[in-house]
Amino acid sequence: MEEKFKKLPLRDGVGIIVLNKENKVFVARRIDNPKNFWQMPQGGVDKGEDLLSAAYRELEEETSINKVELVKEIEGTITYELPEHLLGIIWKGKYKGQKQKWFLMRYLGKDEDINIKTSKPEFLEWKWIDLEMITTVVVDFKLHVYEELKEKIKKIIN
Repeated sequence: MEEKFKKLPLRDGVGIIVLNKENKVFVARRIDNPKNFWQMPQGGVDKGEDLLSAAYRELEEETSINKVELVKEIEGTITYELPEHLLGIIWKGKYKGQKQKWFLMRYLGKDEDINIKTSKPEFLEWKWIDLEMITTVVVDFKLHVYEELKEKIKKIIN
């Protein structure tokens, strides 16, 4: 990592694991990454915003999902750093990665209520997948995040 990027801070972020009634996980494919990588909803925390509020806001902004119940706040935080080729590009070059707080939520709505064609769309398409599959669809620099989450989610839902 170039010296100038090492000094950059991590961005405070939240992530949301949304489960449907069959315990399948919501994932979506990003507009800005045309490869076949999928992710769970996540985003930054606004100044003065608490983490749970940020999670609800990000979820609705990205997916129109607002009919959820909080199952559990995932213990601790998980961090990731951007790969070299994205440093200085993503987040206007202000951060080298994210420190994320994750929340497990149960979706209470209907699939027809999910709308990723929001005012500032981030995703091309979405689907429900088995929990086991989340580590096979994620971009490589977030793989460790999804591996850790998968194990924590298994303990909660089993």
